[in-house]
Amino acid sequence: MMNNDNQISKQTKLFGYIGEHAGSSSFSATLNKMFKKNSDDIMIIPMNIRADDLYFTVSNMKQSHVNGAVISSEYVADVVDTLDESSSLVKRSGMCDIIYKEGNTLRGDIFSVRVLSEKLKDLYISKIAIIGTNHYAKAFSFLACGFNISYFNENLEELMDFTKEVELNSADINRIAKDMSVDLSSFDAVLDFSDFETLLMIEKLPKYNFDMKNKKQASALKQRATELNAAYISYDDILDNLTQKVYTEIVRFKI
Repeated sequence: MMNNDNQISKQTKLFGYIGEHAGSSSFSATLNKMFKKNSDDIMIIPMNIRADDLYFTVSNMKQSHVNGAVISSEYVADVVDTLDESSSLVKRSGMCDIIYKEGNTLRGDIFSVRVLSEKLKDLYISKIAIIGTNHYAKAFSFLACGFNISYFNENLEELMDFTKEVELNSADINRIAKDMSVDLSSFDAVLDFSDFETLLMIEKLPKYNFDMKNKKQASALKQRATELNAAYISYDDILDNLTQKVYTEIVRFKI
């Protein structure tokens, strides 16, 4: 059991929370409160890691006392090459946000996109507009059973290749670009997984607007939602859901 001073014993299972600004996030503190409340001898440590040091840090986890790590959203695509084993969703999407050390190997999986999917269901969201074709868009599409999705991207050829990759035979694809006027108010939610620096082409947004960026990352969707007086939901805004999922996964993990 973790004691009242939160000291680490030889038996304490250690996990990391890796991000560029991990220490400024309440992710670790929230999760550690849950471990303590449930008398779990587990602790998660925030690790501020620069992009240049990411590969070295994760690779050397095999020789450390750390049993795994949660990966902040800015690094989820960059850690895939450090893994020895991956879930099928990691392999197909090209992203990983939780790593487990198993013996002398690192195994990667995804939890955040599952949390996002469940959050949308809890809000009774059905009709979704996805902007962009990145790793989050891929992972979400593989888990999108039950949603009615329309896809938007600047490059339609790229979007067609994307829909083939995620095995969508009759997807609703649409072009979105800076020189256009786009009304997305007919959707229940927008998920922005694009690299647009601005979303000024969007004239109207729906009730719910999500991206998986944390508060330290620039968000074009947040800016446009503010301008249009629409609700914006970030990675940090669903932190309670994310930490609950990680808690379940880590406690269930057998080291």
